[in-house]
Amino acid sequence: MEEIIYVDKPAGMTSFGAVARVRRILSQREGHKVKVGHTGTLDPFATGLLILLAGKATKKAPELTKKDKVYEATIRLGETSTTGDPEGEITATGAELPSEEQIAEVLKQFTGKIEQRPPIFSAIKINGQRAYKLARKGEEVEMPTRTVEIYELEQISYSKPELKIRTHVSSGTYIRTLAEDIGKALGCGAYCSQLRRTQIAEYKLDELPLFELPE
Repeated sequence: MEEIIYVDKPAGMTSFGAVARVRRILSQREGHKVKVGHTGTLDPFATGLLILLAGKATKKAPELTKKDKVYEATIRLGETSTTGDPEGEITATGAELPSEEQIAEVLKQFTGKIEQRPPIFSAIKINGQRAYKLARKGEEVEMPTRTVEIYELEQISYSKPELKIRTHVSSGTYIRTLAEDIGKALGCGAYCSQLRRTQIAEYKLDELPLFELPE
């Protein structure tokens, strides 16, 4: 068999959990174990498009990885998180929340090529080990910066303290880090409270035949 599978991942499920569920369903259907892989993960708190490859389609993985992506995100201003998302320890900063005009000016600073320092709670390997595993052990983790590109960044809405944005980014861009950096630039702190991936390269979530994941 050879299938490209499009999944709308729900919040609370890991990408590997989605792969396991699809593998189980396809293996039952085919009557033998089916190889299933992903072309890029989503954080457990995030929702949206995952592209999975089954059977002989797994050979196409290089064609579908490291593509640009489109996200919609909710950034909660005035609070920070140890992980940059709702799963970390949340702390209120007590800072004054910005105006619409201040937000518009700051968002302009994050369009184009920018330097990002990926979060320590990420799957990036440091000396052969996943950064999040080192961080959970309480070890000091020095994450190297990387250059990423923000092709588009627009405000969808702003209702204090929640700023909603839509952004088109290069592969390797961390939206959690983008949210935190926007919060720092605004002087109030921030974390990404909700995240949805709506597009990978030319594959748009609302135009694809989606694979139904069981509860």
